[in-house]
Amino acid sequence: MGYLTLAGAIAAEVAATTAMKYSEGFSRLWPSLLTAVGYVVSFVLLAQTLKSVGIGTAYAIWAGVGTAAIAVLGLALFGESLTLTKVVGVLLIIGGVVVLNLGGAH
Repeated sequence: MGYLTLAGAIAAEVAATTAMKYSEGFSRLWPSLLTAVGYVVSFVLLAQTLKSVGIGTAYAIWAGVGTAAIAVLGLALFGESLTLTKVVGVLLIIGGVVVLNLGGAH
């Protein structure tokens, strides 16, 4: 159940961050509200996740998957460029999450 709530926390965080981009510096009401609600939901679900998943593992997955997802959305939705540096960065994040899980970080 912990990893299910973690997936929800990641989805809410990614939605909130994407809405923040659309809020144009919090000058647009609905994207700004979605940003605030998304982050509250994300932190509530992350807090629930920490009841059953180690903090190091949960935070690494939450931050890593969220960062990778936002990088992909930046490419797909906002026309951001794909550089070798970005690819290497995302791969390092994914590698770090894998290593933490293999190491039994609880």
